[in-house]
Amino acid sequence: IKAVEAVDECVGRAVEAVKEADGVLFICADHGNAEQLVDYETGEPFTAHTTNQVPFILVNYDEAYTLREGGCLADIIPTLIQIMGKEQPVEMTGKSLLIRK
Repeated sequence: IKAVEAVDECVGRAVEAVKEADGVLFICADHGNAEQLVDYETGEPFTAHTTNQVPFILVNYDEAYTLREGGCLADIIPTLIQIMGKEQPVEMTGKSLLIRK
């Protein structure tokens, strides 16, 4: 729990710095782990990655947009490409998470 609290504090500082610089920040992960601290069968510390969904958080971007639900890792780069105003290569199978409100 202390690790999660430390990360939360650091992310808060990063968010404030990005807003002050009028930048855009993306926060995501490729797996969960903090939500299960103990192996339910053995009682030992659980150190493996979970397969639970993780958030993708967009900070300080155009308020006319929000993020759709149900994305996957393959959708992150197309989202960043769209935010940069570039064209997604046809070889990419992911779809941008951005949707107009």
